[in-house]
Amino acid sequence: MATYSTSEFRSGMKVLLDGDPCTIIENEFVKPGKGQAFARVKLKNLKTNRSWERTFKSGESIEAADVMDIDMEFLYSDGEFWHFMKTDGTFEQIGAEESALGDARDWLKEQEVFSVCLFNGSPIAITPPNHIELEVVETDPGVKGDTATGGSKPAKLSSGAVVKVPLFISEGEIIRVDTRKSEYLSRAKS
Repeated sequence: MATYSTSEFRSGMKVLLDGDPCTIIENEFVKPGKGQAFARVKLKNLKTNRSWERTFKSGESIEAADVMDIDMEFLYSDGEFWHFMKTDGTFEQIGAEESALGDARDWLKEQEVFSVCLFNGSPIAITPPNHIELEVVETDPGVKGDTATGGSKPAKLSSGAVVKVPLFISEGEIIRVDTRKSEYLSRAKS
């Protein structure tokens, strides 16, 4: 199995720590005036989403995690598993448990492509696309003249997510949303 030395640590790198796959969020190399150099690393456990900091002595190495990020299309949910299909032509389907969904659950839309992180062949994390188009299913009606203040109102989307939208948006419209910040971007182009 491959290993990474402290000098090779980079943000986004996937490593195996205490038997769990983790990703490096931040890495800072510290060389004090006295004593041995070390790396201060902020890690995030991919299974539990827990983040913590840890220091590694200079020259220390850790094992690389056997994880793969694959683009997969969301198909459906049967109540227990959320089923995704590979888009590489094999049409292989994989069922993800609720714990793997995380925040992506608010953005699930059939036939939309998501990034699925696989560890030992099973999904441990699902990342929605940065921008997604969803229908507004519930919001207060806009009143003529309200838009002068540039205000906003909450709107429930077809996926179940709630975002703030401008006052002129009404039910039934398709809007474009930034999934990273849960923000309205624009009306969808028809």
